[in-house]
Amino acid sequence: MQHVREFYGLPAFTVPPFAHPAELPDPASVAWRFQCGPYESDESYSVCWERFVGNVELEKVRAVILGFPWYDFDGGGAERYLTELSSRFTSLEAVFLGDVEDDEAMISTIGQSDLSPFLKAFPGLRELAVRGGDGLDFPATGHRELRVLRVESGGLPREAAAHIAAAELPALERLELWLGDDEYGGGTTVEDLAPLLAGVGKPNLRHLGVQNSPRQDEIAAAFASAPVVERLTSLSLSMGTLSDAGAEALLRGQPLTHLELLDLSHHFLSRDMMLRLWTTLEPAGVRVHLRGRSDEDEDLLEFAEEDHGRYVAVAE
Repeated sequence: MQHVREFYGLPAFTVPPFAHPAELPDPASVAWRFQCGPYESDESYSVCWERFVGNVELEKVRAVILGFPWYDFDGGGAERYLTELSSRFTSLEAVFLGDVEDDEAMISTIGQSDLSPFLKAFPGLRELAVRGGDGLDFPATGHRELRVLRVESGGLPREAAAHIAAAELPALERLELWLGDDEYGGGTTVEDLAPLLAGVGKPNLRHLGVQNSPRQDEIAAAFASAPVVERLTSLSLSMGTLSDAGAEALLRGQPLTHLELLDLSHHFLSRDMMLRLWTTLEPAGVRVHLRGRSDEDEDLLEFAEEDHGRYVAVAE
């Protein structure tokens, strides 16, 4: 994982340790990255935050990226700093919680919290990205204005996934869930995702990613008949343990030719199955992404079959 360079269509700008307000960019022109360190600063999270809020006109800020040290706070998630000043962030439309890269912390150690107070404090929020799943929960009541929701996790708690699946998100257009490995806090099943597969509560959804799962074959089989597929323009079942069995279920299920994109990258498909997917879907105008580890290692498929060595792209 790496720091995002762009968020909400805006370039990411890290608040510098020392800068006169006149030297800073227009508050609405960048996504403000709030970050300390990891190693060059001994400042506490609260001191870093005070420097940020003291130098930037918060009322004009459209996007905020909260980064390292994500876990260096005294109680609650780091998003509470935003929540406490919600009355000043009157133009805030997009937030990234936990923009932490690999050399700062493993994704499995990036803790989150119940996002209900945060989302309630920002009813006009349009985009939310979350990295890390430990302790994460999402309000089952949903959110009225959220257009984009992305959760990057090596192990998304089942309860959080189920709440997102059932949440009323009437404006949501893009949803991406990295379910992750059971050993790192995952465990989401097809049954947990039932409302999402049925298309409940998300009438404007156009892109859906249910990714990074050790149950990717079961998930693919569920999508073969899931009502939500009819309204999608793109579907991602990437980053997981998809094998020929899951791909066969997709091909035998409901038509996918209305899709603009089917992303199955990081897979464990045979070359014969990859060819079938291409020759079946690409002539109909569907872009099929099949780049995966099985393309890079000729011995991987045999290893996966003999030793059950299939694995998700992101766990630890």
